[in-house]
Amino acid sequence: MGTINIIEEIRQEIKRLAENPDNVKDYSSFHKDGKKHIGLASNITRKLYAEKFKQVKHLDKKEIFGLCEKLLECGDGSCLGMAFDWAFRIRKQYTKEDFAIFEKWLDKYVDTWGSCDDFCTHAFGYHLFVFPESIPKIHQWTKSKNKWKRRASAVIFIYPARKNKYLDEVLKIAKSLLFDEEDLVQKAYGWMLKEASNANQKIIFDFVMKYKLSMPRTALRYAIEKMPANLKKQAMIR
Repeated sequence: MGTINIIEEIRQEIKRLAENPDNVKDYSSFHKDGKKHIGLASNITRKLYAEKFKQVKHLDKKEIFGLCEKLLECGDGSCLGMAFDWAFRIRKQYTKEDFAIFEKWLDKYVDTWGSCDDFCTHAFGYHLFVFPESIPKIHQWTKSKNKWKRRASAVIFIYPARKNKYLDEVLKIAKSLLFDEEDLVQKAYGWMLKEASNANQKIIFDFVMKYKLSMPRTALRYAIEKMPANLKKQAMIR
């Protein structure tokens, strides 16, 4: 089956599934951007992504990335999710050169916090985990005019943080984003710090205490979420 046929088959399947109201959810309240975000329920999409991957898993990385690009071009949220899911499924085949492809996808197709997080906590985050050479480029994202790229600069470190890697870089990213006025960026670096706190509670707590007077309350609350009550209390005293 050709590439065009596979993509069209997927689009028709998504359309068919969406015709059943039980398969659809309104995610608008999670985005709070004034736009409608209607899509297939996550349990439906997870099953669909896995089923459709069976049809393409025999292909090489270049071909699968090509299919991912076609899915991203569709613009549908479920298609974006499938593209990022498939890219993560072939993570053992990544090379450092794939950074350029992933950054292009980030720039061109990511325009919600959901797509940013799906991509950066899995495929792109894994790439960073195995190829730390890209870290200097990611630091540059913190100065981007694109809020999704600034969010990505923190979210991409969540995969490594969960593996207790790159703690120094996590702190540098958090410091660079400290005064960011975008709520979704504040939540992102707070989340990153929270994940890093699992294995490095004292270091993250000390960071929070050092910057708590200037850190936005949103970021601070995220960062200390998993800490004991006594530490939370200290951190929240302004």
